[in-house]
Amino acid sequence: MVRWVPWLLLGLVLSACASRPSLPPMEVAAGAGPVHERVLANGLKVIVKQDHRAPVVVSQIWYKVGSSYEHDGITGISHVLEHMMFKGTKRYPAGEFSRIIAENGGRENAFTGRDYTAYFQTLAKDRLAVSFELEADRMRGLLLDPEEFAKEVRVVMEERRMRTEDNPQALTGEHFNAVAYLSSPYHWPIIGWMDDLENLTIEDLRGWYDAWYRPNNATVVVVGDVDPQEVFELAERYYGPIEAAPLPQVKPRREVEQRGERRLRVVAPARLPYLMMGWKTPALGRHEAEWEPYAMEVLAAVLDGGLSARLETELVRAQRIAASIGTGYDLYTPRRELLTISATPAPGRDIAELEAAIEAQIERLRREPVTAEELARVKAQVVAGKVYERDSMFYQAMQIGMLETLGYGWRVQEEYLTRIERVTPEQIQQVARKYLTERRRTVAVLDPQPSDRPVASQGGSRLVR
Repeated sequence: MVRWVPWLLLGLVLSACASRPSLPPMEVAAGAGPVHERVLANGLKVIVKQDHRAPVVVSQIWYKVGSSYEHDGITGISHVLEHMMFKGTKRYPAGEFSRIIAENGGRENAFTGRDYTAYFQTLAKDRLAVSFELEADRMRGLLLDPEEFAKEVRVVMEERRMRTEDNPQALTGEHFNAVAYLSSPYHWPIIGWMDDLENLTIEDLRGWYDAWYRPNNATVVVVGDVDPQEVFELAERYYGPIEAAPLPQVKPRREVEQRGERRLRVVAPARLPYLMMGWKTPALGRHEAEWEPYAMEVLAAVLDGGLSARLETELVRAQRIAASIGTGYDLYTPRRELLTISATPAPGRDIAELEAAIEAQIERLRREPVTAEELARVKAQVVAGKVYERDSMFYQAMQIGMLETLGYGWRVQEEYLTRIERVTPEQIQQVARKYLTERRRTVAVLDPQPSDRPVASQGGSRLVR
C-alpha cells in the first residue's frame, strides 16, 4: 500500500536524513513511557498508549482469530461472526450497541483479517467505560439468534457478490490467491467461498464463538488522553470477571515449496484487462535472515513508492505501457507473504507488453544495485510515511493491536526505522535475485468479456461490517 505523505513533511525528513547518519528511533517505551501494558488474571492483555493532543480515546479489542484459522467447509465464518457481534445480547438487544455508542457521541465499526478480528470505538475520553462495558458484555454474552443469523449470512453473501463476484479485479485477485497458495489457509478469501456461506449453520457459528472469543485470546488497546492506571482499573472491572478457557490447538499448515511458475486466466465480464504478478517472499520472524523482510520493504518502495518510483515513472509516464500500476507487500505476516504487482495496460497496449515491461524492471533490480541517491529518497519516503501515521490515534492503536495479535509484540515498532536505515543496495539486489524468480512467480490475467449489465468499478475491496 502506498501512503500519501505531505510534501512539507517529506522535505523535513529528507533534510534530517542528510544531516544525521541514522534515523531517529520511534518513541516507544513500556512502564514509565507512553506505552503501558498489563495482563489480567484471565489472560486478557491491556495496552495503553498516552496521546494528550485531544480529549479523545480510541478503544480497540483484537481477537486472535481470522480466516486463516478456518478450514474447508466453514470459510468466511470469522467474518460472519463479526457481523453477528452487533446482533444483540440479553442486556443489549440487536442494534443497541451502535445506538449507545452514537448516543455518546462516538463512532464504531469492525474488520476481519486473515489472522485477526478487531472491533473499535472512538469516543470522548470520559466515555471509555461505555466501550468497555459493551465489549465485555458481548465477549461472552451473544444471543446468536437463528433468525438474525440467517439474515446476516444473506448480507455477507450479497457483500461477496458486490465486492468480489461483480468486481472483476477483486475476482481475479481471489483466484490469484487460490493458485498462489496451495496448502496455506491464505488460499481462501476472508469473506469465504459462496458454497461455504450457503451451508454455514448457527451451530457452526456458536462453536466458533465459544472457542475463540475468550479473554485469553484477546488484546485491548487504548490510545488517547487517558491515565493508564484508570484504564487498567476499568479493564479489571468490566473484563476481569470473564473466565478464561483452553483454546483450540492450531496446526501450522505451512505453504508447500513452490517448484515452478503458476499461471491462470480469469474470464469475467469487464471493461479492461488486468494483470497480477506475485512472488513468494520472506516475512518477519520466519527462518530467513532477519534483514530480508526489511530489504523487501524497501524494494517494494523502489518499485512503487509514489510518483517518482520506478513503475510509475517508467511504465506509466515514460513508456505509457500501464494505465495504472501498484505494488503490495507486508513484512508483518505470520505466514509466507507475497510481493504483488497489479496493473492495467494503457490504451493500445496489451497484457503481454505490460508483463514484459514489469519483468524488465524486476530484472533491473536483480542486475543493478539501487543508487545511493535513489535509496536515500526511498528511505526518506518510507520514514515520512511512518512519522505521518503517528499523527493518527486510530492507526497507533491499530499498529499495536495488529503486532500483538500476530505474535510480534508492539515493541517490534522500535526496530523498524533503524532496520530500514540499515538496508543497503546490495541487500536489495540479493533479495531480488533470491526471491523474485520465475520459480516463485504466480501470474493471473483477467480476460475481459462483454456484459449485458453494468460492471462494478474495477477497484479493491475492504471487508468491514
